[in-house]
Order: sequence, then C-alpha cells, then structure tokens
Amino acid sequence: MKALFITVKDLKAKSIISGSTDADKLIHFIELAQDMHIQNYLGGRLYNKMQQLVLTNEIDLPENSDYKALRDDYIVPMLIWFSQVELFPFSMFKIDNGGLSKHRGENDDFIGYSDVDRMQGQLRDRAEFYTNRFVDYICNNTSKFPEYNQNQSEDMYPDKNPDSFSSIVL
Repeated sequence: MKALFITVKDLKAKSIISGSTDADKLIHFIELAQDMHIQNYLGGRLYNKMQQLVLTNEIDLPENSDYKALRDDYIVPMLIWFSQVELFPFSMFKIDNGGLSKHRGENDDFIGYSDVDRMQGQLRDRAEFYTNRFVDYICNNTSKFPEYNQNQSEDMYPDKNPDSFSSIVL
C-alpha cells in the first residue's frame, strides 16, 4: 500500500486544475510526481519513513511534529506543482475504446504545443522554487531527519541539487 502526501482535493484547491476535473484523471499524476520527484529529493529512507508515518496515521502524533511540518510546509507544495508538471502535457488527450483523441470542449479554443510548453515551463519554475526551499530547509535541519543521510547502496539517494531541472520539449 502507498500513501499519497496530497489528496486530489488538495491539488484542485491549490492549482489551476478545475474543481470539476475527474479525480480518476488526476490521481495517477499525483502518484507519478510523488514517485519521480518527491522520492528523488527525499531519498529512499526519508521517503519510506514519511510513507510509514502517513500509512499508520502516526504523522499527527506530537513526537512526529517535525515530519508533519516537513510534509505540510515543504513536500505538499512541491507535490502540488510537480503533479501539474506531469499532468499538463497529457491533459488535452484521452484514451477510450475509440483510441487516442484530443479533448476539446464546445466553447474552448485550441491550445498549441508552444502554449503547452510555455505553460509547463511556468509550472516547472514553481516546482523548482518549492524544491529549492525544501533542499535549503532539509540541509539545514538534517538532525531532525536522520533518514535523509542514512541511505545505503540499494536506496535511492536524495538529489541535493534542484538546479538540475531540464525542460521537456514537445
């Protein structure tokens, strides 16, 4: 079982995503962003610790207040923006029994790939901002989160360089 660090409701409330968007279309991108980006910056051990605390409902206990603050103040904003980064290029497409098609509402204007690329760059900039905040915080508070530096050969080591972002060209 996997715990997601944000809900679909969180994503809709704090993003450009419409409140009427089907949750089934969003949950996959939350999980993808958490796996690819959040785990990358937390590293395997801290990511697993956060998973355990959320799954066991222990994150709200007073002795875990540092982990709760880390999630609420740093991980949640990162995950909201990274979820949008992952969703955005696919948001205009759908796959059903008829195959792949481009979704277009009756009163909607067509958005070109250059618009998508520009918008995704803006989303990525915001994700990078929150990631920089996270890295600064965690590197200055490693004593609160010993798992951050306890990774071993089989673990994913935390990426401590958020400046390595790259653009995706469509």
